[in-house]
Amino acid sequence: MVSAIQEQRDIILDTIKSITRGDWKVLVLDEASKKIIDNVVKEDDILNENIANIEKIEDKREMNPDMDAIYILSPQPHIVDCLMADFERRRYRKTFLVWTALLDPQMRRRIDTSRQAQEQLAGFETLSIDYFPRESHLITFRDPWSFPILYHPACNNLVRDHMQILAQKITGICVSLGEYPKVRYYRPRNPTHEASVLCGHLARFVQEELDAYAQWNQNFPPPTTRPPGVLVITDRSMDLVAPIIHEFTYQAMAHDLLPIKDTDKVYFKTVVNEGRADQQEKEMEIGEKDKIWVENRHRHMKDTIEKLMGDFQKFIDENPHFTNSEQDATSLNAIKDMLAGLPQFQELKEAYSLHLNMAQECMNIFQHHKLPDIASVEQSLATGLDEDFRKPKNLADQLVRLLDDESIGNQDRLRLIMLYIIFRDGVILEDIQRLLAHASLPTQDTETLMNLELLGAHTTKALRDPKRTPQPLFPPKTAPTAQSEEYALSRFEPMLKLMLEDIAKGALDQTTFPYVKPPLDNSEEMAAQSQASLRSAKPTWAKNRTSTVENRQRIIVFMAGGASFSESRACYEISQSRGRDVFLATSHMLTAGLYIKQVADLSQDRRRLDLPADRPKPKAPAHLFERNEPRLAALPAGPRQNAGLGLPKGGPLPKSPGAPSPPGKSPSYNPSAYNPNPYATPPVPPTASLAALSMSSRPITANGANGDGSGTKGKLEKKSKYSKDDGAEKKKRGFFGSKK
Repeated sequence: MVSAIQEQRDIILDTIKSITRGDWKVLVLDEASKKIIDNVVKEDDILNENIANIEKIEDKREMNPDMDAIYILSPQPHIVDCLMADFERRRYRKTFLVWTALLDPQMRRRIDTSRQAQEQLAGFETLSIDYFPRESHLITFRDPWSFPILYHPACNNLVRDHMQILAQKITGICVSLGEYPKVRYYRPRNPTHEASVLCGHLARFVQEELDAYAQWNQNFPPPTTRPPGVLVITDRSMDLVAPIIHEFTYQAMAHDLLPIKDTDKVYFKTVVNEGRADQQEKEMEIGEKDKIWVENRHRHMKDTIEKLMGDFQKFIDENPHFTNSEQDATSLNAIKDMLAGLPQFQELKEAYSLHLNMAQECMNIFQHHKLPDIASVEQSLATGLDEDFRKPKNLADQLVRLLDDESIGNQDRLRLIMLYIIFRDGVILEDIQRLLAHASLPTQDTETLMNLELLGAHTTKALRDPKRTPQPLFPPKTAPTAQSEEYALSRFEPMLKLMLEDIAKGALDQTTFPYVKPPLDNSEEMAAQSQASLRSAKPTWAKNRTSTVENRQRIIVFMAGGASFSESRACYEISQSRGRDVFLATSHMLTAGLYIKQVADLSQDRRRLDLPADRPKPKAPAHLFERNEPRLAALPAGPRQNAGLGLPKGGPLPKSPGAPSPPGKSPSYNPSAYNPNPYATPPVPPTASLAALSMSSRPITANGANGDGSGTKGKLEKKSKYSKDDGAEKKKRGFFGSKK
């Protein structure tokens, strides 16, 4: 299957290679573009493409008028100011401009009308790569501010521009994947919240951006044997349960329970060489390069532990001369003791120690904080059925018993109350107050619960109101499956997974998920079920079995307002079971703690939120405009002494073996490290930011936010492919609710 990480990496390196063509050049980045590139490309891989030095445009730099420069920049006003200062100083000989996203027409005109710029400009290219692939099929924008901007009622003036930015980023993902998809969106039934129109507006913005790109790029979409993909725009209001409920697959459970540091990279602090003289704490990265993590992250924790122990036992069997045959490798502690005695396998030791420690910490919390009892009630509230798939009884009594239990943390109590209100489709205000009193939670949490209204939930109702029975978005599963029998505490399935199953079957309801451009026939549904391409003349029987995945229709989902790790897991599961690529894109990843914090902040005064839009605009550094900066002697064209940021000065770089062939394809905000851990003192969240939602839309041009489209008309411009159970009825359980 294709990887979004590899696709973006190829776009960046192919673009650099097509410009250098064997000649040494300087690469100039800004803070934002450097984060995009660092996320997918190693610095050494860039330097190997005839890049003599990597510089940041905001930094003080040497004058180098005898060497050409490649600028890969983010289209921000202050970055354009930095660029114009370089043009005025003639800092480099010739300039090849590459933008990570479409440049605003007004900023483009500054460049087009500058004599110095035109004299030095040798190329102008736009890559839509303004996004961060986090996993092979998971893409984020690292923008937790998006949630407040879309749902806070106080900042209507921010919504339109933010949605336009989202549309451009989503379009960039589609273009990078070579997809010109059919666009669908979530339209809630009988909505009562203002943000109910969010998905419809955003979907239209995306459609206009895609159409504009196709108009100006005749080679888009590229030839393929796949049917056109489908893009579904949905938002957090489609599923209010997924971010709250406890999930017991490895990745989701670890992010929920452990103090994982989630910033530009994902780290967990663990002890290596435990029990030895060289024992130390070490922050270890968890990512795509960690094979143990990638292989196990979507497994149920029970299966993850079994796999870790099984793999280690296999290692012992294969390397008996390194271990004590009398030791028992059937417990986590025993394995950790054995690892301490394997100095010959340091990398293996650290990898297994990391995941064994994480698994053990998760299990300690699971057992000591009554998560089995909590999860039993949560599953009944989330599904509306007990573990026998019958209408649950005595749920309120079970809930109150848990809220009164001192061993259960405040955050878990609030999560239970949230789920109960959603399950009941609203309760009387006095009941909310009683529940909070039982939970010993502050009255301020009433506001957090009431804020769920802004996401489409019904939180309160009058005593005499008729009982509401809302129609479920997807029909509930009313019979147990083999999996639900084995994992009684994991019966809930995110709405996203049920939606994807219907898409794969060609059965997704067009009333709740309409098209922006309705199809003229049912070819879309046929394409979803067919392995043969609508673009190919080959019949189905002529298809090579090995190309099944490549020829299947791709699905891209954008979840506005953040996505949970259970939802990203669902995408991988559908990819695996249906043999097709499913990509999830979202503004940021949610843990239960961050989600609750952001919902709580929806009633904060905007002035207390410190929104990026309310901060002073960044400015170009003053040193770029200083006239008394000494001009250093120009370095000769060719290999430079300084081979990259932070690398020591030394001898010349190796000579290029020759001009590389043309590439095969033409191609913000720093997210919070906040990982609320209800079982330890959580770090302070990076943001309490929230902003407004007003869905009043004014007409937009054929080129979306780009007005007259002048951003595409420069003479040098070329666009590349971007790229608790009742005591009497409670059943005896094993691990994680498995029935005995």
